[in-house]
Amino acid sequence: MASHIVGYPRMGPKRELKFALESFWDGKSTAEDLEKVATDLRASIWKQMADAGIKYIPSNTFSYYDQVLDTTAMLGAVPERYSWTGGEIGFDTYFSMARGNATVPAMEMTKWFDTNYHFIVPELGPNTKFSYSSHKAVNEYKEAKALGVDTVPVFIGPVSYLLLSKPAKGVEKGFPLLSLLSSILPVYKEVIAELKAAGASWIQFDEPTLALDLDAHKLAAFSAAYTELESALSGLNVLVETYFADVPAESFKTLTSLSSVTAYGFDLVRGTQTVELIKSGFPAGKYLFAGVVDGRNIWADDLAASLSTLQALEAVVGKDKLVVSTSCSLMHTAVDLVNETKLDSEIKSWLAFAAQKVVEVDALAKALAGQKDEAYFAANAAAQASRRSSPRVTNEEVQKAAAALKGSDHRRATNVSARLDAQQKKLNLPVLPTTTIGSFPQTVELRRVRREYKAKKISEEEYVSAIKEEISKVVKLQEELDIDVLVHGEPERNDMVEYFGEQLSGFAFTANGWVQSYGSRCVKPPIIYGDVSRPNPMTVFWSKTAQSMTSRPMKGMLTGPVTILNWSFVRNDQPRFETCYQIALAIKKEVEDLEAAGHPN
Repeated sequence: MASHIVGYPRMGPKRELKFALESFWDGKSTAEDLEKVATDLRASIWKQMADAGIKYIPSNTFSYYDQVLDTTAMLGAVPERYSWTGGEIGFDTYFSMARGNATVPAMEMTKWFDTNYHFIVPELGPNTKFSYSSHKAVNEYKEAKALGVDTVPVFIGPVSYLLLSKPAKGVEKGFPLLSLLSSILPVYKEVIAELKAAGASWIQFDEPTLALDLDAHKLAAFSAAYTELESALSGLNVLVETYFADVPAESFKTLTSLSSVTAYGFDLVRGTQTVELIKSGFPAGKYLFAGVVDGRNIWADDLAASLSTLQALEAVVGKDKLVVSTSCSLMHTAVDLVNETKLDSEIKSWLAFAAQKVVEVDALAKALAGQKDEAYFAANAAAQASRRSSPRVTNEEVQKAAAALKGSDHRRATNVSARLDAQQKKLNLPVLPTTTIGSFPQTVELRRVRREYKAKKISEEEYVSAIKEEISKVVKLQEELDIDVLVHGEPERNDMVEYFGEQLSGFAFTANGWVQSYGSRCVKPPIIYGDVSRPNPMTVFWSKTAQSMTSRPMKGMLTGPVTILNWSFVRNDQPRFETCYQIALAIKKEVEDLEAAGHPN
């Protein structure tokens, strides 16, 4: 029974790539230094998967910035403003597209579907010239092969690439991007030919747009693309991977009728209905890559439940055609739980980061093949039971408050005009009042003060004094600029989500649970493991302190419940909306305390 990983985090267990990139960008290290860090990271990832027993190990999922930008480089689709003159695209052009340079701006960045990762949006038009300009995929395949690891090279599929692009500046907004399909496929054919010559036997195309609701014209582009690639792909096993949601019935039909494709990958964590589509009609003789291990969260897999799902699918597709996989790339989860030395041991037993998920995938594959590791499965079952019964997870008072919410609780009791009148009577603002969003720049000095306070190197008194001094500066500056509604600048806050999570019950925090947001930027999402409540006021002291420094109105600054939810690793044992309501009720208490303290904003 075979196993597969869709993709893996690139940053490294201790953000090695982040620091190497930033050092290179700052001119403190050379391109060779950066490449050495990258080479070592790739080698360790491939070795880790090979040692774990994974059969289908991905390559070309590593990136110095973004996998869509890597495809743009491969296709030579460099916007004119970067003055690229052809040839192999190097770091100068690549990072200029990603980050801009002294003379031209970067390409646009936007969210990768509904994740917190951001990709660089290709800018295309009728005059875009495509040419094979980055041999990264082939080079990485050969690099892994030299280490004794035969990998599956991974690409953003040609149709998804175009559907995720935008018309370049000066090109009509309605320009049909799919009309460029016949222009980009020759480059894909060149890459495929090189991979075949290098000895590749499998190739993976990620086509995540198949999980969207696509019209007939867009679906037809998939049929056209893979028919056009058929002869180039002959002799290769081809996997088309989808993720992040159920694949609609029409898309499923289009995908599973592609004759040049050997295998189909589905997200069976977020795509629960897809299981029914598979059961009702999966093409004979094709492989199913079943994404049962969640690539987007940090919870240990319920191995018994996944094994049951896999056994049901095995009866449909056949024992030799079922491959155990992750639901999507593991780049959306943290890297390795081994580095969490300070995390509470009970909560830690409930978790699995990317490195642990690789082991889970292999354990499931072995269990299906009749080589079940009984001790591993028993430990997993015990951890699942512990999580279900732990008193730390459930807070009856919170459960009751959330269950008691009525329809009227989701609507304001007064209308906008009444609230505006009351606000104006209280604040007497001009017709066009001015304010700022809230956070002022976090200086090196501020970060030092917070760090030293956390490490108990300075007293609480010294810490409060330093923060008050910073607030005072921010207040004076806004008064000098004649801002109408002031903010305190948030100098006491480390992060707009973490700051609140640290003061709410039901949250846990990691030391190294970093996840790539874009480029070298990483975030460390809190873990929501239990019912959420607010034991004590969180912002009232600082808001009152700031208000005491001015006669102008001072805003209370709170991160909203949906942002806190979406920027966290959320518990998967109850619907997301229930967790969101719990956070909202906790924030509501904070709002009421701010109002009681004299904050109308």
